[in-house]
Amino acid sequence: MPAGFLEAVASYLKPADAEAVAAAYAFSEKAHAGQLRKDGKPYITHPLAVGEILAGWHMDAQTLMAALLHDVVEDTGIAPAEIADRFGQPVANLVEGVTKLDKIQFESKAHAQAENFRKMLLAMAQDVRVILIKLADRLHNMRTLEAMRPEQRSRIAQETLDIYAPIANRLGLNNLYRELEDLAFMHLHPTRHRVLEKAVQAARGNRDETLNKIAGNIKAKLKEVGLQAEVYGREKHLYSIYRKMQEKNLTFSEVYDIYGFRVIVEQPSDCYLALGALHSLYKPIPGKFKDYIAIPKANGYQSLHTTLFGPFGAPIEVQIRTQDMHRVAEAGVASHWLYKADDSALSEMQRHTHQWLQSLLDIQADSRDSVEFLEHIKVDLFPDEVYVFTPKGKIMALPRGATVVDFAYNVHTDIGNRCIAARINGEFMPLSTPLRNGDRVEIVTSDSARPNPSWIHFAVTGKARAHIRSALKKTHQYESEGLGLQLLNQALRGLGVEPAEITEAQWERLTKESGRNRSDILAEIGLGKMLGVVVALQLLARDTEEAGERRLAAPMLIHGAEGVAVRLGKCCRPIPGDPIIGQIKKDQGLIIHTHDCQQVRHYREDPDKWVNVEWASDIDKTFEVGIKLIVANKRGVLATVAATIANEGSDIDNVEMGEQDGGAYTSLYFTVQVQNRVHLSRLMRSLRGLPEVVRIYRIKGREARHA
Repeated sequence: MPAGFLEAVASYLKPADAEAVAAAYAFSEKAHAGQLRKDGKPYITHPLAVGEILAGWHMDAQTLMAALLHDVVEDTGIAPAEIADRFGQPVANLVEGVTKLDKIQFESKAHAQAENFRKMLLAMAQDVRVILIKLADRLHNMRTLEAMRPEQRSRIAQETLDIYAPIANRLGLNNLYRELEDLAFMHLHPTRHRVLEKAVQAARGNRDETLNKIAGNIKAKLKEVGLQAEVYGREKHLYSIYRKMQEKNLTFSEVYDIYGFRVIVEQPSDCYLALGALHSLYKPIPGKFKDYIAIPKANGYQSLHTTLFGPFGAPIEVQIRTQDMHRVAEAGVASHWLYKADDSALSEMQRHTHQWLQSLLDIQADSRDSVEFLEHIKVDLFPDEVYVFTPKGKIMALPRGATVVDFAYNVHTDIGNRCIAARINGEFMPLSTPLRNGDRVEIVTSDSARPNPSWIHFAVTGKARAHIRSALKKTHQYESEGLGLQLLNQALRGLGVEPAEITEAQWERLTKESGRNRSDILAEIGLGKMLGVVVALQLLARDTEEAGERRLAAPMLIHGAEGVAVRLGKCCRPIPGDPIIGQIKKDQGLIIHTHDCQQVRHYREDPDKWVNVEWASDIDKTFEVGIKLIVANKRGVLATVAATIANEGSDIDNVEMGEQDGGAYTSLYFTVQVQNRVHLSRLMRSLRGLPEVVRIYRIKGREARHA
């Protein structure tokens, strides 16, 4: 291992850890033997440079080992299992994480996609060290970008500007952020970069005198009020100057705040004392003060910012912060490794470092171990969102827990309404499948499909739920019309009139008198808002007293799958073979119950509240039914019962066990799927034959809630 890297590593790692890093270097050097970079140098120089950058942040041994090995799996054919065997699973996981990020292609060129891509990179890295390795990798690649072709340089530089520099900024790695921006600027606009660099160098001599004079005045004023402080003049980096010129349409000579000052004090309270002193020295510019101490930035950054009128009329930017705030501002999330001071100082840094990494707030003051730190930091950096790809490579942001249905409606309402299946990463998956970061989702649609009421139970986004409800409402309207027509026809036949005998003139008269169109009238019959027999009498222009004289019409046939306008009662769970009755319920349509259901016994006296119904003879579906078993309380009884149910061709939807009191018997509640009453009888007969079963019966009414 090169002497400089070995010395840097040995300066802060334990001897055993330094030896492990040396072993990783030797392994990587051997694996990359014979490989060259674009600039003609041995390939090992790249992972070594990445390791040196991370060693400068005092990263732990596992991170350094992963940095040295991060291209081994992709470029040399060595299996991840070998990495795990030689260097441990945590190192292999880091290498795998970096490899996974490398495989993501920034396919969409739209600027709006950049933020989603940044977030997805962060969210996919379960360990923040993966991101740090990736950033160090990108930094070295940018430093050696001259070896690439011009079009590749432009693409990589733009990607760095759009993706990786903002990530470094988000992580609080300010020095890295500034260098990435300047390198990207140099490769994207080499002429502008060269001209601006010369202009800054030319102005530097004249401005140094001003800078030193202002710095002296600030030091003197702070000493006057009794504050111990360090004062530094700082120069804005080139891309920051260029961006300000672009955004505000300024020439270089008009950018006065190229230089600023940083004041480092001892205590947070001293920051405000220093602010008052500076405001008495130079007049503050209104609206240019920001308190990032009371309200830190999203990445944990804290400082007081103020802009003052300088002695020569030029604005002066000043940042005021403590030493701990300065450490976090410069090193960001890496400051945990870079600055391991005593427990109290570490606790203070943890309190200020990245509020958006909520896990840091849970670390105890004496938590100086990197492993413990990482256990807390292993959370998605964007816990409320997932980022997935469309088939065309566009990235879509969805709330955490969003399912395929949410994705479909987010693409387009019609896609959501017509979706029937989905492929996630090439495999067919249920529409209720929750999506994960990086999933590639393809929706399969059908022109005849329509939303299912069950989607409401697993749709997460407001957009999806609203569109599902809207579509169901339209479907409900359509089905209610169909049911209303059936009920009206049944009422007409009960009055001795065939529906075909009703003329258009009769319908026109009724719609004119009622102020409703035919569709609305039929839907209201289906929803129970109007009685079919009353509408039939109005069509026939008869007195409503004739309603009591109507004879019972032929029953309506029920198939069990009519839709939202005709539903099976959950209270009694009727199945084919059960004597049934149809209850007209306002705003709900027709509810099918068994004859002995307690819910409808008081309706039997009012013929206007129920409909004569029967099961159709060609039903080809299964129905839910609840059964209760009293069984011997012994090992394996649940498995025996479940196997018997499966052998009889029934599926188990749900099973619950009664409270255990230590007695000889216990209760089992099953919800099973059967075709009809004959199928249920056969199933119960088989279960009754088991020696463990003491008693069995079908559940109805209140007890059905258990099944």
